[in-house]
Amino acid sequence: MDDLVEFLVARINDDNHAYAYVAGTLGAEALLDSHLPMLDLIEQLANNYKAMDPSDSRSAGLAYALRVLAQSYAKHPAYQQAWRP
Repeated sequence: MDDLVEFLVARINDDNHAYAYVAGTLGAEALLDSHLPMLDLIEQLANNYKAMDPSDSRSAGLAYALRVLAQSYAKHPAYQQAWRP
């Protein structure tokens, strides 16, 4: 699961860099309808999972949610089919 969390955080960072490039090129108005707030929330979930004790009863549900969210990047070459929920 650690590999999945690292993969997901890396993809979020890539997306954030892409949004920063767009904002720098086209101006901040280009990001008004962006997914930046959602990316921040997903990264927060990933960080919460890393900090969570495996015995925590919420761990399994959060792991499943991260697997579902990672499917957004299923076409990325580093995505592993074993991560599918």
